[in-house]
This record gives sequence, structure tokens and C-alpha cells, in this order.
Amino acid sequence: MSNFKKIVPFVLPYKKYAYLNIFFNVLYALFSTLSFMALIPMMQVLFDQTKRNTVEPVWEGISHAKGYIENYLSYFITSTTDIYGVGRTLSIMVFGIISIFLLKNLFDYLAMFFITFLRNGILKDMRNAMYKKTLELPLAFFSEKRKGDTISRIAADVNEVQTSFLSILELIVKEPLTIIFTIIAMLTISVQLTLFVFIFIPVSGYIISLIGKQLKKQSTKAQQEQGIFLSTIEETLGGLKVVKGYNSENYFNKIFQESTQRFFNLSNSIGNRQNLASPVSEFMGIMVIAILLWYGGHMVLIEKTLNGASFIAYMGLAYNILTPAKSISKASYAIKRGNAAAERILEILEQENPITSKIDAIEKNSFDNKIHLENINFKYEDDSVLKDFSLEVKKGQTVALVGQSGSGKSTIANLLTRFYDVNEGIISIDGIDIKDLNLQSLRALMGLVTQDSILFNDTIKANISLGKLDASDEEIIEALKIANAYEFVNDLPLGIHTNIGDSGNKLSGGQKQRLSIARAVLKNPPIMILDEATSALDTESEKLVQIALENMMQNRTSIVIAHRLSTIQKADLIVVLKKGRIVEQGNHEQLIALNGTYHKLVSMQSFDS
Repeated sequence: MSNFKKIVPFVLPYKKYAYLNIFFNVLYALFSTLSFMALIPMMQVLFDQTKRNTVEPVWEGISHAKGYIENYLSYFITSTTDIYGVGRTLSIMVFGIISIFLLKNLFDYLAMFFITFLRNGILKDMRNAMYKKTLELPLAFFSEKRKGDTISRIAADVNEVQTSFLSILELIVKEPLTIIFTIIAMLTISVQLTLFVFIFIPVSGYIISLIGKQLKKQSTKAQQEQGIFLSTIEETLGGLKVVKGYNSENYFNKIFQESTQRFFNLSNSIGNRQNLASPVSEFMGIMVIAILLWYGGHMVLIEKTLNGASFIAYMGLAYNILTPAKSISKASYAIKRGNAAAERILEILEQENPITSKIDAIEKNSFDNKIHLENINFKYEDDSVLKDFSLEVKKGQTVALVGQSGSGKSTIANLLTRFYDVNEGIISIDGIDIKDLNLQSLRALMGLVTQDSILFNDTIKANISLGKLDASDEEIIEALKIANAYEFVNDLPLGIHTNIGDSGNKLSGGQKQRLSIARAVLKNPPIMILDEATSALDTESEKLVQIALENMMQNRTSIVIAHRLSTIQKADLIVVLKKGRIVEQGNHEQLIALNGTYHKLVSMQSFDS
């Protein structure tokens, strides 16, 4: 139950609905019991077993309540029958029973009515919390996780937990109270018979509990498997061109079918265990009823210690315990499933986020002097990427980082934006350690254009205005012009209001990249980071994008991570990296004159051209 205690904060905003549900469940349990007790006087009238009582009883306190109720009922039946006849008495009895059953069902509906708000409220808030946490967690967390598994946790596991919460409310309120009130009523009819029943109930309860022992373990496996096949779907849709281009449909189909087969087997095992709970609990209940019939019949027919009407009502009460007992056994299995889901949700919600703003973080709204990277060491898990790296970028400079793949160029962009934190060393802006800066104000100082044009399934306007949410159409158009993108946008049917499809797949690579640049232009940050912004483009697109980049970089501090060296020859400083270390730095002419690593890279690319 410790996992569910951690979920309780999600219930608190909706506690009024929980209280109303409990209140109406109490009334339901009470009237559920009264509906059977009301049959006793009815049957006594039918079988003419009512004790004649012409004297109205006097209330003598709670300790004599049972005797008072019995005497008052017999007095009411006697006096009504004597004055109006037995037909009127029966009509009153029938009306009373109908009223009790009506109220019982009304209270049941109201209990479920209020719990609906509680369930859906928990569902909404948990999904919101999971999504918010997903946005907050560092990139490193998701580099080790499948995307589909995270989607499964936000969708399926959250749904499982809120369903289980409903089961808990039933488990602790509605069904137990129904059983308690029913047992109290059974004790008022016959203590001896009720004690006899209780010899057999623990035995049946133990047998039912054996069924659900492996349920939590299997549920965890099923939820993990669901994450696997959702990941397969997500990866397949993202790489559909590769799948089709390499005729790999059968391979991916096989992977998906193997995952769904494992899920099928686990789901069957879980479902069959749950399905077994209901018939087993009902069979054990009928066994108790059969024993009751034998022992109770002995009391009615031979010992004459119980009248027939009371025994029939008693049997109804005994059967009234079966339904809540079955519900409790089902709910206990649901809780085991929900507990497994809660563990997976809490793994994300309780995940510590090492990259956050300090409590007393500094708000910085301008870049005035320089960026300084001092003795930086960084590694992804066990792979060392940067070693004793130092660099100074002055305001207004364009600094290019070049080197072979894996030399650590893109890592520097990730560290500057605090997508990752350095292991050793300091990165400072205007002399302030970026760890001391408010994270949002740090990222507000920077514009980022990556190799992969990350666009969303929305309009061009919505994609570009991420850089400035309150931007006017005129500002967006101006940004498009600077990014050399207005011409093709203007030719689209709806202009900036055109939807560009999933990941911008309605556009070419060059067009997507120019929209990414327009987004950075609109944000208008003092520092621009370009992470291999032209490496994935053809020559014609590269020229258009390069013009856009040069327009954007005017009067800004720019850090350019370049694969194509032709794009960075005008840079103020070119830094050459090899295996995480700086091996050369200077401008283009100086580095060519050195006849070293940079010269070799330029020669190779010229030869390739």
C-alpha cells in the first residue's frame, strides 16, 4: 500500500467527492441490509405468523432497541389489520419494501456519480504531472528509456492506477460496510446460526487469496511488454522510409508480433486468474449457504428455535454477503495490478532531476561580455567525451567548432544549454557560473538550430512562434524573410497558417531547416548555437540555408558546430577538436598555414567535392 499512499496527493483536490462517495456508500450498505430485514414482517403477514400485540410499546433505551422494533411492528400490523383489514397491511408492507429498494439503488447511483469526478480528476492530474515531469527531466534520462515505454506509463499505467483507486474505495467502504451491516442483522436474527457461518468464511477467504499471489509480478511484466510494442510502433512510424527502403517490413512485423504474443500470453494468464476469483468465491459462498440450509432447517423444523419467516430473510442476508465478497476479491486483484502500474508511474514522478534552477538562482536578461568554458571534463556514463577543455567566446564573435564525428562538438552545445551538466570545470556567462543562473533565463539567452529540423504537427505560425508566443503575423513574416523562407511559405495555400504535417513531412529538408532558423530569429537571442545546421542538406538547399544563417548571425555571438568546413571560413575563431581535446585554433588562414589537422580536413572535403 506504500505506493498508493504516494498517490494520495492526487486525491486531495477531489476529497469532497471522496467524502460524498463514502457517505452514500454508507447509506447504500444500510439500506441494502434493511431491504432484506423488511421481508420478515411481510412474510409474517403472508403466513399469518404475526404475534398479536394491541399495546403500543414504550421506548426504554438503545439496549432494548431490538425488542422495541419487534413489538412496534407487531403492534402496527395488529392495529392496521384490525381496522383496515389484511389487504391494507400488505399494501403498506409492499410500499415500504419498494421505497427501501428505491433508496438503496438511488444511494448506489449517487455514490458512483460522485466517484466518477474523483476517478477522472485523478486521471487528468496524474497524466498532467507525468507529462510535466517528462518535459522537466534531462535528456540523459530518456537516452536510456524507450519512448513507447514512457507513452505506455502516461496512458495505460495511469489509467490502471485510477481504476484501482476506485477498487480501494469499494474495498474499504462500500463492500465491507455492506458485510458488517448484514452480519449485524444476521446476529439480531440468530447468534447461533451466525457463529456457525463464521467457522467456514475464513476457509473460503484463504482459498480465494491463493489465486492472486502471482498477479502483481505478471502485471508488471505485461505493462513492460506493452511499453515494448508501443516503442516498436513509434520507431516504425518514425523510420518508415528506412523500413520500406530496405524491404524490412517482415523483420519489423516479426518483432511486433513476438511482443504482442508475449503480451497475449501474459494477459491470458492475468485474466484467467482474475476470472477464477468470481466463480471460486461464489462456489465457496454457495457451500456456506448449503451448510446454512442444513443447520438452519434443523433449527426451524426440529429445534423450533427460529421461525420460518426469519430464516428465509436470514438466507437472503447470507446471500447478500456473497456479492460484496466477490467484489472485494476482484478489487484486491485490481489493486495488485494497480500497484504494479503505480510503481512504474512513481519511477518517473520520483525521478530526481539534477538539472534544475537553484532556489536563489540569478535572473540574467542580457549577454554583455563573454562565455568562458574552463577546464571542462565530461563523459556520457563511462565514455569520456571532453578532457580538460577550455575556450573563451567574446561577445560578437563567431566561433566555429570542427573535428571528426565523436570529437565532442555537439556535446559543447548540450553543455552550454545545460541539457547536461559538466562533470568537472565551470561554464560561465559574464563571469557567472551557468549553474547559478535561472535555467529559463539561461536558455532565453540562446537560440538553437540543430542538424535535425525539429518541427511539430501544427501550422507554420505555431512552429515559428515557439520562439515568441505573442508574436504578430508581421513579426513572423519578417523572421521568415531573414531566414530566406518567406518565398516558399507565401506560395503555400494558407501561407503561415498551413499545417506542415507530422515532423514537417510536407516540406523538404531545406525548407524545414529554414523554418527552424526563422524560429530562432524570432526568438532574437544574443547567443546563437548552430549544431551542424547544414550537414543534412543538398548543395542548393545548403546555399539558401547558409544565406539565412549569415543573415541571422549578424550582430550576434555565434557558436557554430560545423561538418562542412566551407560554411565556417569567415568565422573569427575556428577551434579544431580531436577526441575531446583542442588540437588547433585560429582563423581559417592561420590554420591552413599550420598545415595540420584542419588543413587535412579541408583537403579531404575539397577532394570529396
